[in-house]
Amino acid sequence: MPIYEFRCLKCNHCLEILVMNQEEQVEMKCSKCGSVELERIMSATNYAMGGDGAATDSASTQTRTCSSGSCTTWNLPGHSR
Repeated sequence: MPIYEFRCLKCNHCLEILVMNQEEQVEMKCSKCGSVELERIMSATNYAMGGDGAATDSASTQTRTCSSGSCTTWNLPGHSR
């Protein structure tokens, strides 16, 4: 059962959509503002090996520039070490 992650292009909210099977019709809209303008984002792997970790409650970005252009890293909410 794949879980796809999306970012709303209107309000910047990140959401997950669970797909149970290929024939299933899934409602593709932002759970916060209702917009259908979504962008699929790369899921970050996350695991914990004990101890306390800080959790964040909103997504942030970090953009870097190099000789081939620029790239953006999305820091998504959730547990991190």
